[in-house]
Amino acid sequence: MGKFNLYNVDLKNLTPGVHEFDYLLENKFFVDIDGDQVQKGKVKVHLTVKRSSMMFEMNFQIEGVVMVPCDRCLDDMELPIDTHNRLVVKFGKEYAEESDEVVVIPEEEGSINLAWFLYEFIALAIPMKHVHAPGKCNKTMSSKLKKHTARSASESDSELDDDVVDDDIVIEDEGGMEASDPRWEALKGLIENDNN
Repeated sequence: MGKFNLYNVDLKNLTPGVHEFDYLLENKFFVDIDGDQVQKGKVKVHLTVKRSSMMFEMNFQIEGVVMVPCDRCLDDMELPIDTHNRLVVKFGKEYAEESDEVVVIPEEEGSINLAWFLYEFIALAIPMKHVHAPGKCNKTMSSKLKKHTARSASESDSELDDDVVDDDIVIEDEGGMEASDPRWEALKGLIENDNN
């Protein structure tokens, strides 16, 4: 954990009252922590620690930008981060996480390393879906994606790209009526035999 000594907070030696800390998390932080969500970014963290006799209340204001892969074209994209998180730390005999917001640390150690907590707060602020704004995706990847995107049966042939073959989804008979794919007929037979 030597790479992250900067993020150690010596709670035992904090006087009662409010203490403030500031951190700047840059590419090196994200590379060193080696998380799977974020590999690059520039994020400012303002931490306020309020010590009372029984616990330490930590409030994190986290703002900045991280680079994540676009879900559509896989190129890196900037994603703004602006989140507020809270962590309550108590002294005890051994390390324990009582809940998402409450952590117990050994009193004899008296300090907590915040590096992984900071990374988790940032990772949790990233939305499930992250895609470039319309027209900003990698053009080459977008054209390949369009080429291989499944089309519904209601789309006309004129809407399909020349290189896309869609004859294995829906078959039309001479009257223009949709017929099922003959490959499914064998499966239908199995279901009918099961029901008898």
